[in-house]
Amino acid sequence: MKKTLLQLVQDILSASDGDEVNSIFDTVESTQVANIVRTTYEAMMTNRSWPHLEKLVTLTPSSDPSRPTHMYLPDNVKNLLSLNYNKSSGARREYQPVKWFDPDDFLRATNRENSTQPQVLTVVDPSGIEVLVRNDRAPTKFTSFDNKTLVFDAYDSSIESSLQASKVQARAEVYPTWENKDDFVPDLPAEAFPALFEEALSTASLRVRQVQDAKAEQNSARQQRWLSRNINRLEHGVKYPDYGRRGRKGHKDVTFRRD
Repeated sequence: MKKTLLQLVQDILSASDGDEVNSIFDTVESTQVANIVRTTYEAMMTNRSWPHLEKLVTLTPSSDPSRPTHMYLPDNVKNLLSLNYNKSSGARREYQPVKWFDPDDFLRATNRENSTQPQVLTVVDPSGIEVLVRNDRAPTKFTSFDNKTLVFDAYDSSIESSLQASKVQARAEVYPTWENKDDFVPDLPAEAFPALFEEALSTASLRVRQVQDAKAEQNSARQQRWLSRNINRLEHGVKYPDYGRRGRKGHKDVTFRRD
């Protein structure tokens, strides 16, 4: 069952012989416990991938005409999972996958282009690196040199002056927001709330009460193991396409790690 921040704080205080409160701001102790719940929650969010946080996101195109194949990730993106681009200029949408390449692989591929040809442009990345891109077709591959700027291999100058945000389908895992309010409900599947409670209780017992709660630590470890085994099943399972390096087996997260 999902619980509000106040309910979590009240449960933790009750389990650790703390004072009863009607708000997370009632006492110094309740405020400390609320902060522990927050840091525990943020750690849970960064330590694993959560299918319920996968969203469609909008990229920001470069406003610099000298970088027509650059776009930017929103700040709240943790992992970029997949990307499609509409190569059509007409009424019919023609989305095609744009594949992630590691920077070295991307440069090896684009360096095969002949820079003396009119359909090949030399674009200077903000890092100062020159990248050869085509201006006669839609993009088919992309990379990033800084984990926030996406660099694509092409754009079609006959239909657009640069890559357009409105023509992108991007799916990503995003960081959830937090509100330090009594009625705030952490953005977790209901099945994960016991793990949040047990981990926060274990930490609060040590930091606030300065007493090690062996039972709380044992419960916390058990809940974390359960989540590790069942996290994808919480949302009926998600299979990620492999846009990563060739020659590796299994699913691969194509993300830019931002934690």
